[in-house]
Amino acid sequence: MFAQVPLSTPDVSWLAIAPEIVLGVGAAIVLLVDVQFLPPIRRLGGLVAGILSVAFGFTVWQWFRVDEILSAAAGPDFVAQFLPFGQMVVLDHASVLARFAMLVVAGLGIAAGWQLFERLGRRGAEALALVLLATSGFTLMASSVHLMMMFLGLEVGSIALYVLAGITRDRLTSDEAAIKYFLLGSVASAVFVYGVALVYAATGELNLLGARSFLSGTIVTRPAVLLIGLAMLVVGLAFKISAVPFHSWAPDVYQGAPAGIVGYMAAAAKIGGFAALIRVLLTAFPSLIDQWAPLIAGIATLSMVIGGIFALVQEDVRRLLAYSGVTHAGFILTGMVGGASGAADIWFYLAVYTVQLVGAFAVVSVIAGATGGPTSIASFAGLARRQPAIAAAFSVLLLGMGGLPLTSGFVAKFGVFQSAWQAGFEWLVIVAVLASVVAFAFYLRVIVAMYMQDTDEVVSLEPPLPGRTVVAIAAVVTVLLGLLPAPLLELTANAIPL
Repeated sequence: MFAQVPLSTPDVSWLAIAPEIVLGVGAAIVLLVDVQFLPPIRRLGGLVAGILSVAFGFTVWQWFRVDEILSAAAGPDFVAQFLPFGQMVVLDHASVLARFAMLVVAGLGIAAGWQLFERLGRRGAEALALVLLATSGFTLMASSVHLMMMFLGLEVGSIALYVLAGITRDRLTSDEAAIKYFLLGSVASAVFVYGVALVYAATGELNLLGARSFLSGTIVTRPAVLLIGLAMLVVGLAFKISAVPFHSWAPDVYQGAPAGIVGYMAAAAKIGGFAALIRVLLTAFPSLIDQWAPLIAGIATLSMVIGGIFALVQEDVRRLLAYSGVTHAGFILTGMVGGASGAADIWFYLAVYTVQLVGAFAVVSVIAGATGGPTSIASFAGLARRQPAIAAAFSVLLLGMGGLPLTSGFVAKFGVFQSAWQAGFEWLVIVAVLASVVAFAFYLRVIVAMYMQDTDEVVSLEPPLPGRTVVAIAAVVTVLLGLLPAPLLELTANAIPL
């Protein structure tokens, strides 16, 4: 009486989400170990280092697995191996590279903010777990080819950052930063979800590859709903990368959140946001590039101009770095208008800039303290006399962010500018070059304070060893990849979204 009905089950590859599983389970283990054994924070630090190492090992395995799939490039299982879990996530070089970047930033961010985790006491384990959860959320976001899965990763990562922004609970500015970040982030998430609904209404697809297939075989005579939905997706993601006019949260959050963890928060949001933006525009809507490229160019122009102007007048270094991040969002977006050819340049830029960003905030935490404090440019006066190595490394990072030749920042900017120029956006490149000149002005203000101004303060700064190590690594990477960029360029050349 009962007929056998064949059930189709989605293809499952645990390797495709192995790093996310390790990070999520690792966060739970950190909390359970803390509750059960009450270990000192340094032991939890060792546990977290082990979790990140295991996740990094799985990511290396993924990279070689993608190479194996590409070398086979045949057979009925070819697409299934690229798109496990019912085509919800993708296993390609772009997603794996995003995981590499996020794990490196997480490791450096934890080391840079280690003094904060120690001062949090019993809440140090919670902060470590939140970092792991945020990392897992943004890596999932970067590897998603389904809009609902992308939204899930966005929310997991964002909620963890909202809590981290106010985790000290001992300063009103920290609470204010967390509330502003949460409220504005919630609005951005709502806009993103509304965009998802409109894209589904226009294409009947939530899968990015399905939307691309629909558009390649269908002539949309009334594309208003589709274009509005796409614009709302861009707006939701532009908030994460702090691009104008969706940047208003960044200065207050960077200034109010604990100095020890701001570098990680800023870098993680940049990687996750740009990875998702690349995936949405270049995987689902490459055929609409003539419609969305002018929008991206406009946001890039506003970000470079407004970010640079506001950075010039800042007296607080944290706010200066926040507006600097707005400017860099504009620089990176110039590569986006180049289409698929600009994706590799964007990934190189993200890799070097996020390391510089974590290193720069590690220096800020030396001056301000792990949980907060004054970070005016005047507080950096005489740093070259008190801590010559830290001042030299910070100068290298600032000049690298400015794009000085022989630094990685110059190579990164040259790449994205070249992509935009070849795409016919010469005017955008001219604006970007002028904005780069302005950027040197506000970076040099800090360097002048460190080397050419003095202070009566005689307090001897003693940066913690983990923080000094992060600053040194960031400075070495800035110089090394400026002189020998080929190895990273070869890796990013393959990071073209499926």
